[in-house]
Amino acid sequence: MGEANPFTLVGRKALVTGGSRGIGSGIVRAFAAHGAEIVFCHLGDCERAWELKEDLSSNGAVVHSLECDVSDEKSVAALSKGALERLGQVDILVNCAGIGGDKPFIEITVDDWDRMISVHLRGTFLVSRCFFAGMLERRYGRIINIASQLAYKGAPRLTHYCAAKAGIVGFTRALSYEGAPHGVLVNAIAPGPVETDLLMELSEEWREMKQKQLPIGHFGQISEITPTALLLASEAGAYYVGQCLSPNGGDIMI
Repeated sequence: MGEANPFTLVGRKALVTGGSRGIGSGIVRAFAAHGAEIVFCHLGDCERAWELKEDLSSNGAVVHSLECDVSDEKSVAALSKGALERLGQVDILVNCAGIGGDKPFIEITVDDWDRMISVHLRGTFLVSRCFFAGMLERRYGRIINIASQLAYKGAPRLTHYCAAKAGIVGFTRALSYEGAPHGVLVNAIAPGPVETDLLMELSEEWREMKQKQLPIGHFGQISEITPTALLLASEAGAYYVGQCLSPNGGDIMI
C-alpha cells in the first residue's frame, strides 16, 4: 500500500473569504480538488460566484457561496451562521478578501484609509474571531491570512495597502501563539504581484514599474500561489506556526 497523501483535505470543512475571484477563487478550486467541503463568500460578485459554484458542483465538489462584507460585524455574523449551517463546523479558514487602489500619500483620504484597513485588517480579525473558539474547542484548525510582500518592503502610492498587509502579518504571528498549543495553526501567505483583477486596478505606470523590479521578469499566476495555501491547510504543513510564506518571484527575499 502507498503512503497516505499529506495534502488531502477529505473530510475538512473550509471557509474562504473573497473566494469568487483572483487568488481566492484559485484557493477554492485547489481545496475542492483535494476533497474539502467549502463555503466561500464574495461582495457583489454574484455572477462569478455562481459560475464558480456551478462549475465545481458539476464535478462533484460540495461548494456553497454566500455574500458578505467582511468589514461589517453584522455581515460577518451572518456569514458565520450561514457557513456553520452548511458545513457544521469550519476547520480551515482563509482570509483572502481584499481591495486595491493606488494613490500618492498626500491624496489618500481618511475614507480611503479606513476602507483599506477595514477590509483587509478588520475583516481578518472579525472573521477569525467567529471561528477561532470553535477550533480551540475541537483542538484542530488552520487559519491562513493573505498578506503581501509589500508588508515587508513597502511601495510608492500604496501606503494604506502596505499598512493593512503589515498589520495582517503581525496579527498572524500574535494569534499563532494562542492557537498552536491547542492544535490551531495560524499562518500567512505574502504573494508577490499576481495577475488578478486587483493588480489590473492599479495604474499602468505602477504595473510597468513593478514588473521591471522582479528578478523573475513577470507577474505571478494564481496557480503559482495556491499550492502554498494547500500546504498550510493540509497535514503537509503541520509544523508551520506563525509563518508568512512569500511566493513572490524574488521581489523580496526573506
